[in-house]
Amino acid sequence: YGTNKGPTVVIFAGIHGNEKAGVHAADKVIHRINESHIKLNGNLHFILGNINALNKGLRFENVDLNRVWQNDHIVELETRKENLSFEEREQRDILQIIRNILNGQQGPFYFLDLHTTSSSSVPFITISDSLNNRKFSSHFPIPVVLGIEEYLDGPLLTYINEYGHIALGFEGGAHEAASSIINCEAFIWKALVHSKCMQESQLSNYKHFKSILTDLACEYKFFAIKYRYELKGKEQFAMKPGFENFERIKKNDFLAKSNGHKIVSPRGGRIFMPLYQELGEDGFFILKKVSKFWLGLSIVARKLKFNHFLRLIPGVRQDPENNYTLIVNPLVARFMTRPIFHLFGYRQQIYKDDKLHFIKRDRKIKSFL
Repeated sequence: YGTNKGPTVVIFAGIHGNEKAGVHAADKVIHRINESHIKLNGNLHFILGNINALNKGLRFENVDLNRVWQNDHIVELETRKENLSFEEREQRDILQIIRNILNGQQGPFYFLDLHTTSSSSVPFITISDSLNNRKFSSHFPIPVVLGIEEYLDGPLLTYINEYGHIALGFEGGAHEAASSIINCEAFIWKALVHSKCMQESQLSNYKHFKSILTDLACEYKFFAIKYRYELKGKEQFAMKPGFENFERIKKNDFLAKSNGHKIVSPRGGRIFMPLYQELGEDGFFILKKVSKFWLGLSIVARKLKFNHFLRLIPGVRQDPENNYTLIVNPLVARFMTRPIFHLFGYRQQIYKDDKLHFIKRDRKIKSFL
């Protein structure tokens, strides 16, 4: 849909095949655009991923389509023509669609990925902590979770963020809840308005959709992930029933069982994305609220480009092959804790050649490979 000019909104749905609320919401938006003859001021694309898993109601069949977006894997994928799994074929197709969109339209570009959770939850947004992601997510009066890309290997939106485009993940609620479809639809309409792809007046009941997310607003806004429980191999993991996203927990609270043994919380905070489904690599996360002072300080530090001073510290140097990467001696990192690098817009990506590599979140837009 659109004009090939102006802002472009790209919405992914069904990347996890058991999360169908985003697919149903996309259908509703498409129907409304056609029925009401809405003329967009930009462009709107819906991309359904993992069609095979969607048809079977599975999160994935062979590999998680939202954990395979690493550069090395993509290069290998595009050179290999045979023995591709369903997910690999779909990943290759999605890559080509994204390239066609970026090459065929002028932007700016907004990439939005619709998901749901296995536990009961208020809607929330996940982002890589770039300033442009923060700015766009501030239009939605719901919790925003920073830093999930530090704990997951190969998410789609992290890959897109590396090319400088705005990329937000939206979690609409529990998998089977009817309200999750409504929440996803409301998020799409608000995203179209705030990206300037359309105007409020073009949708007769826009105030209704606006109120849906507003009514769900909570007293908390920005959170950062402080702990992840990762499942290992064939571990028999069972989350204690009844946890909801953002529920407060204390240190040593009983959270789950692993191979019959109790797992207690290593710290206080808020439980996040507790696993109540068969497939998944993440048992649960623990969040901590991010203060307004820290958020403001990080904006000032990044806009004034204070990050350049990090390179003057012994044991810290810029990667000669990548202007957005700092290579850090682990001994230095013990004193310069991860939150300091976060303040200046870096996230820890990999441990390589006995060094830590911190990757800058805020980037200029570059051509998509």
